[in-house]
Amino acid sequence: MSMPFYVAPEQVMKDRADYARKGIARGRSLVALIYRDGILLCAENPSATLRKISEIYDRIAFAGVGKYNEFDQMRIAGVRAADLKGYTFSREDVDARSLANNYAQILGQVFTHEMKPMEVEILVAEVTGTASTDQLFHILYDGTVMDEERFSVLGGEAEAISTRLESAYRADLPLIEALSIAVAALAGDERRIEPADLEVAVLERTAGRRAFRRIDRAALAGLLPDAS
Repeated sequence: MSMPFYVAPEQVMKDRADYARKGIARGRSLVALIYRDGILLCAENPSATLRKISEIYDRIAFAGVGKYNEFDQMRIAGVRAADLKGYTFSREDVDARSLANNYAQILGQVFTHEMKPMEVEILVAEVTGTASTDQLFHILYDGTVMDEERFSVLGGEAEAISTRLESAYRADLPLIEALSIAVAALAGDERRIEPADLEVAVLERTAGRRAFRRIDRAALAGLLPDAS
C-alpha cells in the first residue's frame, strides 16, 4: 500500500488563497462609497444582463466580483436568508451585519474544507438614517470580514483604485460628484470607461421602505460630464 503524498497544511492554505486571489484579480473591479444621500455602488460591467450589483432586502444591497456563477449563488443564499429572517421575526431584524456573518461562514467553510475555494469577493451594504451609521461589509474568499468606512473596493486592481479614491473622496459628496470620483478611480489615468460599460445602483437614504434603485445607462450619460 503506497503512502499518500503529504502536503503541509500551511502550503495547502497558501495555494488555495493564491488560486482564489488570481481568479478574482482577472475580473473587473467594483467600488462602493457613502455619499450625501446614501450609498453608491459602481462596477465596471459591459454585460447588460449579468448583474454584479443587486438588491438583497429593503435597505440592503449585495455586490460581488470574481466568478459570476459563484457570487450569484451567494446572492441567492443572501436573499433566502433575509426573507426567512424577515418572515420569522420582523423586517427590522434583517441587517447587513448578520448577512455578512452568514456569508463569512459559508466562504470560510468552503475555503477550509473543499478542494477549490470560491473565487469571489462580496460586499454587503446597508443604508441607514445617517451617513455615520451606514454599513459596508467586505467579505473575502476565505471568509474574512472587513467593516469598511467611507468606501470599499473589490476585485481587479483594488489597491491602486483605493489609492485613487483615498485622494479624491470627501464626506458629504452629492451623487454626481460621487459617481465621477468612482468612475475615475475605476478607470485610472490611462483609459476611459464609457457609460455602456458601467453598472450603477444606489441605496437612497430618503427612499421609502425599499431603498435600492438602479441607474440605467441612458441616465448615466447625463450624470457623467465627460460621457459622449
